[in-house]
Amino acid sequence: MPQQTRRGHTGRITATARLPRHAALAAGLTLLSLATACGGGGAEEVAANSDPAKISAAPAAGVVAPAKVEVIAGLTGCEADIRIEADELRQGACTTPDGGYLITTFPEEKLKETWLESASVYGGTYLVGTRWVVSAEPKTLKRFRGKLGGEITRLKGIGPEPGPSA
Repeated sequence: MPQQTRRGHTGRITATARLPRHAALAAGLTLLSLATACGGGGAEEVAANSDPAKISAAPAAGVVAPAKVEVIAGLTGCEADIRIEADELRQGACTTPDGGYLITTFPEEKLKETWLESASVYGGTYLVGTRWVVSAEPKTLKRFRGKLGGEITRLKGIGPEPGPSA
């Protein structure tokens, strides 16, 4: 016999009544992602993917992303100094002979989007991936993109554009 949905004093469905639904949804999404990710390739596809000349660093980065600050730092050749450890983000600073840069990771994509929206006030160029952002000089970001993947994004900022230097 089916159970009746439990409702609180306001007439809304209680959180404990929603829990089985959320668990079933999560399980279904997990199974769907596993089913679509485990599609087998033919021998030709395996041979093509095994050729080191045809393998680029960007697709490999998709396997590790969304990554931890330490993983991204390792891929860029540094050991990050963690500066911020919060529920909303983690941020580490790296310094190499080419200069310094920041790596920021987020537990949710929407938090990354909020961070980018806030950063747009200041402008700048960023390498943006799944739940992570690297901020550095544009030439450094171009080099990192080959290792990490992601998209280079330029935020305009507010105020006048800097004029040409003398």
